[in-house]
Amino acid sequence: MTTIFNNSTSAFYERSNQSLSSLRKEAEKLQSQLSSGARLTRSSDDPIAASKLRTLARAESLSKIDDTNAIRASSDLQLTDTALGSFADYISRVREIAIAAGTGTLTDTQRLGYGAELEQLHGNLVSLANTRDSAGHSLFGGATAGNAYTLDGAGNAVYAGTSSAGDLELGDGQSVARGLTGPEFLNFSVGGTPTDLLAVVKDLGNALSGLSGDPAATALGAREALNTALDTVTTSQTIVGSRLAWIDMTSDRRVNLGELRANEQKEVGAADEAETIIRMQQVLTALEASQASFAKLSALSLFNAVS
Repeated sequence: MTTIFNNSTSAFYERSNQSLSSLRKEAEKLQSQLSSGARLTRSSDDPIAASKLRTLARAESLSKIDDTNAIRASSDLQLTDTALGSFADYISRVREIAIAAGTGTLTDTQRLGYGAELEQLHGNLVSLANTRDSAGHSLFGGATAGNAYTLDGAGNAVYAGTSSAGDLELGDGQSVARGLTGPEFLNFSVGGTPTDLLAVVKDLGNALSGLSGDPAATALGAREALNTALDTVTTSQTIVGSRLAWIDMTSDRRVNLGELRANEQKEVGAADEAETIIRMQQVLTALEASQASFAKLSALSLFNAVS
């Protein structure tokens, strides 16, 4: 009989301990949900929901990378647009000089003065072509680490960059070219002959400095080239503007998708505060009742039986 009493007592304490432990763990779990706002404390709570949340979290991480790329591309394209505006201003000034020099009424002193100004403008244009991007790299040199343009022994500007500016991913398979290379807007053809803005300005400067037998004719020829150069720069500004608009559109789409992900994460993994509070109150009530019952039952003489 004593053995039966001992076995029954042991089983009672074991069942009571398991029941109370289970209730305490449930209360702790609910308290954790209230503190964190998350319904799941571990993947095993709901494997399907946990997998969905991991997928949403990965998508959010990738979206942040796309946001960073969009910010960089937008910054570089805005720098490009500003620089192109400066190129247009310089071209306009060179055109004014070419028109004045093409009349053939300039004195030698005036031509030399214009030649000196064009030499300065050429240097300014080369410096502008070597503008740096938001990361400190060449804005118009593609992937090159150094300057986009260098000067050869004769002072001619030579492109030293790569053939492409490179693309930046914007998410969902979309991308955008982060800028332009120098040749894309500085090079053009006049009458089927390839040339570039920097060469036109330098040649006109040389002609007005006395290195041409007919500077007026050189100035007249430069006017057509400068008109084409301005058209090329203006077209490039339009391209840059369309890229900026594309970045804005994809950024708006990412914001909308981010809001949808946040709502889905809330639906899948967020704890319902009101429901959780009610459940926790129920568990705490059950735990209190179980503790009271255990105290009363364990005090009965049956459990004090000795062998």
